[in-house]
Amino acid sequence: MLLDSLIFSIVSIIQIIITIYTWIIVITALLSWVNPDPYNPIVQILYKLSAPAYELVRKIPTRIGSIDLAPLIIILILQFISIFLGRLVGSLL
Repeated sequence: MLLDSLIFSIVSIIQIIITIYTWIIVITALLSWVNPDPYNPIVQILYKLSAPAYELVRKIPTRIGSIDLAPLIIILILQFISIFLGRLVGSLL
């Protein structure tokens, strides 16, 4: 019983982190449309947090014409992980 609660809590925290990171990717994608001040500390933090995910995804071609699908691919992967973890824990409990 205690182990089940611990596992559920850990997966819940991971899902919260995935949700926050998904919002970081969305905000970073929106910022790319408006060309923000690169010296703004918030913009720098967002770019530094999202850069590792973009580097991983951009190893494959992500552009269709002038549209970059990297944010969409990252969000889909994050959502897949979140759903997978939720179903995995649901089936264990």
